[in-house]
Amino acid sequence: MPIENALGFLRNLEGSRPLPGTIVVFGPHGFLREFVVSTTAGRLAAKGYKYRSIQIGAGGDLAAALDELGEPDLFAAKRLVVCRVLKSHRDRGGDELADDDDESAPSRAAPGGGEAALAETIESGVAPNHLMLVYERDNVPARIRKAAEKSSALVNCLRPFDNQIPDYALAFARARGRKLGAGSADFLAARHAGDLAAIANALDKAALLAEDGKTIEESALSEPGARKIPDLFEIADSVARGLASRVLGQVDRALAFGRDPIELLAVEIIPALRRMMIAATMLSQRRGAAEIAAAIGASPNSGLVTRAIDGARRFGLQRLKKSYACATELDESFKNGTIKEREQALGVLLLDLMG
Repeated sequence: MPIENALGFLRNLEGSRPLPGTIVVFGPHGFLREFVVSTTAGRLAAKGYKYRSIQIGAGGDLAAALDELGEPDLFAAKRLVVCRVLKSHRDRGGDELADDDDESAPSRAAPGGGEAALAETIESGVAPNHLMLVYERDNVPARIRKAAEKSSALVNCLRPFDNQIPDYALAFARARGRKLGAGSADFLAARHAGDLAAIANALDKAALLAEDGKTIEESALSEPGARKIPDLFEIADSVARGLASRVLGQVDRALAFGRDPIELLAVEIIPALRRMMIAATMLSQRRGAAEIAAAIGASPNSGLVTRAIDGARRFGLQRLKKSYACATELDESFKNGTIKEREQALGVLLLDLMG
């Protein structure tokens, strides 16, 4: 197959066309090389492929990749083997500096069957596995290149031209399952110039803050991310309002920005449940808003009291009692270390309440 650039490969990756068995990635742009690898790995992981990684350095042998491809694995019937050939593997020793197009030049990998045997394997196919050869170089050894040209993909990760930067921004967003609003790609190109890593990082931050399925607008990319971290008690407010999708999104963003599940549960969720439970209990006794406010310890005109009463009416006393009991048990389990998957447990608690 002919050599294609990283942008063309990423576009093809978005379609349903089957991937070739071997993909050879090379070129001077280190970030693009790794982005191509991670995006390809993500697509194959969705199809049940297990990820395996090998690094071939100065003293390494490409036969290691052959071993990984050939050995059966009881826990991974299908594997993506990513073999990174470091620059030191080719830049050490006299004959290794010979012209890549001279097939008569000896190869250090040859004695172990490495390069020649790997080229034969590429030609014959690596099914049911996939192989990604990632070279930290501007070119590929002639033997590997000629083998890959027959049925594999060759992806050259060159430094992009200025007019390609917006296209890369769009490709990065699509790789994350997102869409960019009008002008957003041009804004990123103008703001970060040719720094593709910075563009991808800006999109990652915006994706954390955006609701699922929503388009990322220019305003989300220009506003500092710290200003959009959920404010303290914003999660408690959404719990009281019964906004399930919003509260789950706020919890995800808060966790992504470093807040602790123990803190979220103890500072926001349990107090919100307690206030609603107090309100529900007193409403069942036909008490008024002023008495409920006094029991909660807030002004009758406070939004805290209003939301507690609304939540009490929405969820009902029995559901609140059950959720409060579960939350206090969860808090104890968090603190004594009996539950390790805290983020998932927090999500289950909230879904049980608002489901």
